[in-house]
Amino acid sequence: MNNTGKILTAVAAGVAAGAILGILFAPDKGSETRRKINEQGKKIAHNVKDSFEKGKEKLNGLKEDIAKTVREKAEEFA
Repeated sequence: MNNTGKILTAVAAGVAAGAILGILFAPDKGSETRRKINEQGKKIAHNVKDSFEKGKEKLNGLKEDIAKTVREKAEEFA
């Protein structure tokens, strides 16, 4: 895993841990706490999925740019 992937994973884990700890220390009933944890978990999962999709799109764009550059350079030498 490259550094960017490690950083994104660490940030996501930190956000998740902070959200869960904040909910656990809130003075709510157990059922309300479980509901909040469930909602936060869904939000975090959605955000992580979006982040990975954006990263995947960027990598695909980079791949296309590299392929284009390689083709152009190959044509120059042909």
